[in-house]
Amino acid sequence: MNENSAHPDLLYEDPDIAGFYDVENDWGADRECCRTLALGCSSVLDLGCGTGDLAATLAQQPDCTVFGVDPAAAMLDIACRRPGGDRVTWVAGDGRSVRLGRRFDLIVMTGHAFQVFLMREDRRAALDTIAVHLEPEGRFIFDSRNPDVVEWREWTPEQSQRRIEHPRFGPVEAWNDVSHDTATGIVTYGTHYRILTDGRLLSSQSRIAFPARAELEQGLAEAGLQADAWYGDWQQNPCTPASPDFIPLGRLRGRR
Repeated sequence: MNENSAHPDLLYEDPDIAGFYDVENDWGADRECCRTLALGCSSVLDLGCGTGDLAATLAQQPDCTVFGVDPAAAMLDIACRRPGGDRVTWVAGDGRSVRLGRRFDLIVMTGHAFQVFLMREDRRAALDTIAVHLEPEGRFIFDSRNPDVVEWREWTPEQSQRRIEHPRFGPVEAWNDVSHDTATGIVTYGTHYRILTDGRLLSSQSRIAFPARAELEQGLAEAGLQADAWYGDWQQNPCTPASPDFIPLGRLRGRR
């Protein structure tokens, strides 16, 4: 998911590179947590749905209407073609401004998609989108990495080098590189895939932010939202200063 149109992110927008997304990401605890939350829900919105794995999984529940929203056409193309994709309503839209004209029992945003909103006003706009689309008794959940853990320090070529077996390209060498802007807190990381069968190199540059928990708490309040719980990971362990993630589970402010 890329929400910064001034800097197109080929990780999501190039069809060849987007095809690595599901190969590289293990949808485990986050999918199970969201699936549990979706039990009994009649409607779910996956905001920043990417290639649609989670949305298609949630749409397997009987009598559950699922929408998946993402701005990247290459990701939505994969989502539409995946098994179960025909059960989801896919929408090309910006998480800061999309308005679907309906409300949902559950809104999810996984895969650290919230971090593509680089500025405070972008993050506030995304939280407004969540609030506008929540049913009065609906719930939301999303994840954002804890900046104090400085996870990006591990995204160097030396520490990130890996070999991938891609179903289309065959054996691939992959690695990342990274830089951190101390003034803005924005991290820029490169993702590189060298296809060993023909030597072709596919590369992208991505920019993400690492907002502090205090900012997230303030943004939720300003958007009319409240967190009933803060988790530190998708196994729903309590959030501590050393937790890898901030994961608020909440609802509209004043609702129980």
